[in-house]
Amino acid sequence: MWQAETVRARLLELYPLSTVEILGMTTRGDQILDRTLSKVGGKGLFVKELEVAMEEGRADLAVHSLKDVPMELPEGFTLAAVLEREDPRDAFVSNDYDSLEALPPGAVVGTSSLRRQALIAARFPQLQIHPLRGNLDTRLAKLDRGEYAAIILAAAGLKRLGMAERIRAVIDPAQSLPAPGQGAMAIEIRSGRDELMQLLAPLNHAETEQAVRAERQLSRSFGGSCQIPLAAYATVEQHALTLTAMVATPDGKRIARAEVHGAAAAPEAVGMQVAQALEAQDATAILAACRTD
Repeated sequence: MWQAETVRARLLELYPLSTVEILGMTTRGDQILDRTLSKVGGKGLFVKELEVAMEEGRADLAVHSLKDVPMELPEGFTLAAVLEREDPRDAFVSNDYDSLEALPPGAVVGTSSLRRQALIAARFPQLQIHPLRGNLDTRLAKLDRGEYAAIILAAAGLKRLGMAERIRAVIDPAQSLPAPGQGAMAIEIRSGRDELMQLLAPLNHAETEQAVRAERQLSRSFGGSCQIPLAAYATVEQHALTLTAMVATPDGKRIARAEVHGAAAAPEAVGMQVAQALEAQDATAILAACRTD
């Protein structure tokens, strides 16, 4: 809802004589809270109902966290704009400890992400990693009840909802590489709505769009979903794009990691180059082991 209200405010700034209404909806991803997304259908659970509303003409556009958007959109849909990225890093949240390094052996860490699970397990095999679902309030309440010694969340979500004070530390991407699209918001519309595409164009942030296109291409190359531990993070500086990516087994014992520099104007090409570099490190076998598990 925060995302929808933010886009609504931006549109009203651009077009003050327009009317922008929010159609609040609850998705399957919001409703299923007792299982990890990797076990109940993945990223599409957060967007399907919104796409149906657009198909039926009840909504003109949908606003998503880009990391929740499947790498392949259904036929008839397109991304019209990617807004400027918020902090893409993971956040360490705890009431008693300052960092993952400070946690004692056996401490329970909560996360809903196989990517985070693999990265934590690789660096801190002495910790216990347990699933954590629900909205931010629910997850923080579980931490406050003592069910977890710490939880790992996206820094962007905490900052957007005015909860930045709960962050004990942000984790450097070198230690916890973000998910593709993490921290970015995207606007989805029906294909062929050229006038709407033009209206939304001023909201698009070119450098963020280039970065996430590279990340999503890398993920697409491996059939990317929340069912595999995959990370990808790109930065753009002076028309140059740097993409770092990783695939791993959930236990963190097998990891492939690669980094490629290329032209920001050709983000998909950079994504493909990183995919090839990971393939050279047996990434396919690593991901096959994940699916077998």
